[in-house]
Order: sequence, then structure tokens, then C-alpha cells
Amino acid sequence: MSAGQAAGEEADAAAASPALPRVLSALFYGTCSFLTVLVNKALLSAYSFPSPIFLGIGQMAATILILYVSKLNKIVHFPDFDKSIPVKLFPLPLIYVGNHLSGLSSTSKLSLPMFTVLRKFTIPLTLLLEIIILGKRYPVNIIVSVFAIILGAFIAAGSDLSFNLEGYIFVLLNDIFTAANGVYTKQKIDPKELGKYGVLFYNACFMVIPTVIISFSTGDFQQATHFQDWTNFLFVFQFILSCLLGFLLMYSTVLCSHYNSALTTTVVGAIKNISIAYIGMLIGGDYIFSMLNFVGLNICMAGGLRYSFLTLRGNSKPAQPGDEENALPVSKT
Repeated sequence: MSAGQAAGEEADAAAASPALPRVLSALFYGTCSFLTVLVNKALLSAYSFPSPIFLGIGQMAATILILYVSKLNKIVHFPDFDKSIPVKLFPLPLIYVGNHLSGLSSTSKLSLPMFTVLRKFTIPLTLLLEIIILGKRYPVNIIVSVFAIILGAFIAAGSDLSFNLEGYIFVLLNDIFTAANGVYTKQKIDPKELGKYGVLFYNACFMVIPTVIISFSTGDFQQATHFQDWTNFLFVFQFILSCLLGFLLMYSTVLCSHYNSALTTTVVGAIKNISIAYIGMLIGGDYIFSMLNFVGLNICMAGGLRYSFLTLRGNSKPAQPGDEENALPVSKT
């Protein structure tokens, strides 16, 4: 059997997988992401916690601890460390830490609604990277749905009355890192050399020490240790909750990408973010209403729901059966 035939059969098997795991993994990811953004927003804004990098370290430490203890108790399985693992993972650790830090920094500098709007630019970036790196192809109706989300984001962002250049830069960097993380994660877990848990564990292990160094050198760690609310039970509880949710978010992202595609994972995140934007209008306290912004958010939601409908119907596959072999070279990597 040729490599191309094997790749085609592998991809066909993935496409033919039951719908229930795909739907449940997407719902699990959306829920984890929803809760993580709300808790992080409370810590960084409501409590004015000054150290987003320190929070990222806590999430990495929680990931390492949970997976290591689970491996010792034979709950999960992944390979022991050897010198080939860094080569297998590259460039995921660098993308991972960039995604973590830019996401936390952008959350603290923008209102929730504008944060969720600008995060929509992850979608076309993911689409582009899947085409370039994984060799995927999407039909026109899927691409139209994606660009409807982007159009809505442009309309909503054009009416932003709380412009923050630094926040915009961080969130756009976060978009790039998130897209790259989703696509490369999909590429790395396909061969099943490290598996879902191995990718999560070694990513966190490789990047926790450099992140601690960055935290010390920028004063982030010192600000965290001198923060006055460490004696506040509610703050400590939410900090620990954020660390646990950080692990669940990373796990659910890998799970959703495994059962679906990196693009579907990104669109699920976009739909979740729009839901947060609607909530932020009512309870966030930092949303400045404008009709243009509201219309833009609704266009984003319509595009996201349209994409979900098409994907559930199976229309995200290549339009022509004859194109299938060309559309699925990802398994050759």
C-alpha cells in the first residue's frame, strides 16, 4: 500500500468517526474556554492582579503536576523523556508559551467584548495555516462563513470607544500564536508518538523554566509576591481555579483538535467568545455600547453558527470526491 493510500484511509477513518465524540469534545472545549476567560478576567481586572506571567506559570505547574501524578498512578500514559522528544515537539513549546503569555496580557488590557471581537482574527489565520502546513482544502461555503465572522469583527472593532494600542497588539499576537498552536498540535498528535498527554506534559515542562526567568526579569514575579490579596480566600480560590482551568483548557483544545480540526476548534472558541461578549454587555461593567459594535457582534455570531451548521452536515470536506487525495496530505507529515 502506498503512503498516499494509507494517508487517505487514515483520513477517511477520522472523517467517519462517530459524531458524538466530535460534538462532546467541542462542547467541552467551549465550556472550559468560557470559564477560563471569565476567571482570568476577574483575577486580572476585578482584583487587579498585576502578574499575568505568574498566572501562566501557575497554569503550567498545574498541568505538569496533574499529568505527572496521573502517569504515576497509570491513569494516563505518555512516553518517558528521551533526547528525541524536543525534536518531535518543536516548534510547539515556543508557540505554547507565546500563546499563554499574550493571551493573559491581552485579557488584562481590553474590555471583554473587544477582546472577544479581536480574537476572531484567529480564524482566518488558522484556515491559512491549515492550507499551508496541513494541506487541507475547504469548500467555498465554509470560507464564506469564516469571512462573515471576520467582517463582523471589523465592523465591531471599528466602533471601539475604548481603544488600547498595547492591548490590540497583544491580542493580535495571541491570534497568531493560537492559530499556529492549533495547527501544529494537530500535526504532532496525529502520528501518536507522544499522544495528547505527552504533548501537553512536555510542552509545559520545556517552557515553565524560561517563563519563570521572564517573570523574574520583567518584575512580574516580584509584583505577584507582593500582591496584597494573597490573604483573601476568594482571590486564592479563583487563582487555584484558574490554574486548574488552564490545564483543562489545554487538554480540551487538544481533544477538540484531535476529534475535529484546528479550524473547527477555533470557530467553537469564536462562538464562545461572542457569548462572553453578550454577557459582558450586561455584567462586565467595562462595555461602551454602540449600535455598530452590536451589529458587528451579531454578524460574527451568524457566521459562526453558519459554520457550525455546515460542519455538522459534513460540508467542511472537499467539495469534489476527486479532490480528496489532494485535500488530505496532512497524514504524510
